[in-house]
Amino acid sequence: MTYPATTPNTYLQPTVNEIIWQKKHEVAQIEQQMPIAFLERNLTAAPTVRDFLSALQQSRYRPCIIAEVKKASLIHGIIKPDFDPVAIARAYERGGATCISVFTDQQFFHGSFNSLDTIRYRVKLPLLCKDFILNLCQIYLARKAGADAVLLIAAILSDQELQRFLLMIHCLGMNALIEVHTLTELDRVLKLNDVRLIGINNQSLRNFSINNIGITKQLLAARRSQLQSLDIIVVSESGLYTPADLSLVAEAGTHAVILGESLVNEKDIQQSVRNLLKPK
Repeated sequence: MTYPATTPNTYLQPTVNEIIWQKKHEVAQIEQQMPIAFLERNLTAAPTVRDFLSALQQSRYRPCIIAEVKKASLIHGIIKPDFDPVAIARAYERGGATCISVFTDQQFFHGSFNSLDTIRYRVKLPLLCKDFILNLCQIYLARKAGADAVLLIAAILSDQELQRFLLMIHCLGMNALIEVHTLTELDRVLKLNDVRLIGINNQSLRNFSINNIGITKQLLAARRSQLQSLDIIVVSESGLYTPADLSLVAEAGTHAVILGESLVNEKDIQQSVRNLLKPK
């Protein structure tokens, strides 16, 4: 299957509204080229789903690491010129990462569904598709390419869209990581049915700055008991670099962290992952 392609940005930091506009344009093109019925038929050839949620639950590390394969960031542009997604993913696996996150957005992160597809057959870890999901067609493409989980961003989706996408992701055997940035967004997500994974992003959507990792601590302090009663796994994202950072969010109630930019530029990625891991 040939996945849709766009021309990556080279490089002007976008606003979130510009990202959404671009993504809507891409989705319109996908729907024109690949009708939903076509995408549904192609799922019969999709690889078997790996259990992303169980991998996090059963990890012997706290927090465990979801290591991110990324070539570019919204703030710094290209961060890994000599980008080899498979080599990076395999180094993460050897280093002890529990799962791997793969950017499939091309325009702003220089990712692709092809990278996700290729990584799928070179590592054994569950894979998270990280993109700006606005349409069911993107979820189908993610599953066909081998995703075991899909990121949903609460700030760019309505409650109805979140619930609909969550249901479809679960129907396809995958898990959804629902990302929030504020307490208001967290409360919206907690009202949805069958939420299993919530990501707290320490990065501002307004200007993509990362002031501190206190957002994770703040939101967990406010809703930790509710999250525990619902048996929801919490993942902290962005602004995490050191063992002390990871210990801080773990003590606050985080099960896992997503790390990318702090790892991809290391000379020894495998050892860098190991240096951050702490057994339960």
